[in-house]
Amino acid sequence: MEKQKFKLEFSMRSVPIPLLWSYISSASGLKEWFADKVTVSGKTYTFEWNGQQQSATVLGIRNEQSIRFRWDDSNGKDYFEMRISVNELTDSTTLAVVDFAEAEETDDAKELWETQVDTLRRVLGC
Repeated sequence: MEKQKFKLEFSMRSVPIPLLWSYISSASGLKEWFADKVTVSGKTYTFEWNGQQQSATVLGIRNEQSIRFRWDDSNGKDYFEMRISVNELTDSTTLAVVDFAEAEETDDAKELWETQVDTLRRVLGC
């Protein structure tokens, strides 16, 4: 069954771009909100939740703008991406998340991202 693409946007207030970037692209930053443990070897990130590991390969990076991953056990063209943007008029920062899920799992996937990004917001104080 083909997965459906979805996008979520989260206001990160006025979090400095370099700080937010470090939290979405580095092992130490991702460990604070995305997974229990994160290791990086080249383009491979290994995430651990409750003792279970899952690896993803970086497909692309735009420094301080976006990072795109594909789960190594994925057999499709799906990916997940985190993208930072700034509204220069309001000086507000937005974190956009693009991911894929099967139709019946989309709501759960969105809820998981919302929970994880809420944790990130708390860590960053926004």
